[in-house]
Amino acid sequence: MSNNVQNTAVTKEQLINDFKVVIADAEALIRATAGQGGEAVSNLRVKAEESLAVAKVKLVEAQDAAIEKGKIAAQATDDYVHENPWHAVGVAAGVGLVIGLLIGRR
Repeated sequence: MSNNVQNTAVTKEQLINDFKVVIADAEALIRATAGQGGEAVSNLRVKAEESLAVAKVKLVEAQDAAIEKGKIAAQATDDYVHENPWHAVGVAAGVGLVIGLLIGRR
């Protein structure tokens, strides 16, 4: 997996986590204002609840898509390693060497 793809995956995971926090905060805000009266506040609360329901569905869809892409990437990696075992061993050894050097410098 290239560095750009890894950064994108991390960014998507962070975005999903941040989105979950926003949804939870919005739900808490809706619950906190449940006792406040007025038709305008009530209408806004209903709209916010509808928007949160849609956001939750989209979040689940995004998570499912991310999981599916992860499975595809894992399968592609597995296929590559089976087709090029020595190349994979060389890359793994190189990465291990770099990590060992970085750890040894501390």
